[in-house]
Amino acid sequence: MRGRVLICAGSDSGGGAGIQADIKAVTALGGFAMTAITALTAQNTQGVFGVEEVSPAFIRQQMQLVLDDLGADAVKTGMLHRPEVIVAVTETLASHAPGVPVVVDPVMVAKGGHKLLGDDAHGALVSRLLPMAAVLTPNIPEAEALTGLTIATPDQMIVAGRALLALGAQAVLVKGGHLEGDLLTDVLMTADDVHCFEGKRIDTTNTHGTGCTLASAIACGLAQGLPLRQAVARARDYVRIAIETAPGFGKGHGPLNHAHTVASFGEQA
Repeated sequence: MRGRVLICAGSDSGGGAGIQADIKAVTALGGFAMTAITALTAQNTQGVFGVEEVSPAFIRQQMQLVLDDLGADAVKTGMLHRPEVIVAVTETLASHAPGVPVVVDPVMVAKGGHKLLGDDAHGALVSRLLPMAAVLTPNIPEAEALTGLTIATPDQMIVAGRALLALGAQAVLVKGGHLEGDLLTDVLMTADDVHCFEGKRIDTTNTHGTGCTLASAIACGLAQGLPLRQAVARARDYVRIAIETAPGFGKGHGPLNHAHTVASFGEQA
């Protein structure tokens, strides 16, 4: 086990996304997952049906106790739904984990359409969290919301990526899954480089938690010392196989097979 990852995100009672997906992904890739839960959600594969708040003071306490004792090699942020939560997370990271790479998944809307970022939190996300991002991982709707741009092509993904870099992120991975076509393109950008990852689209509804899982897999790679492009490439491969081998649970957008890297006890016997 190598690479300590602190995950600051919301809980998913259905187990497919959020903290639950994050822990599974980091563990499956050989890292050690730690958590600061920012919200509790009542959800399944068909949607989010309720959200319970966690106080910013308790979020700070979770983070401080983990960082002071266990430390972290990387941090991943997910659902930070209120400005007070964003302030709590960013201030605690600045004081207790300076220099630790932060993977920011700008969770705004759940797969079923439920808003997971309050309108009043948008400004705090841009002004406080984005400048701390070693890598930002927006999908197309999130990149459009953050930049005000329309994105319909890979070239427009690059334009949006440059705009997001200008907001302070050190690197941006714009995910192209919402674009039309059989070829899926993700664009990884830094101030000095643009790299396009391409792959064949998988025809499936088992995509619940893909964004959470990808961001946590990237964070695990960074925690283990992988260069950014290699961390992203490994994370994309991990997520692709997790989608291809999804168990098919639920009546809506089903969860991934996070455990595909782990041999079953039956196979070992």
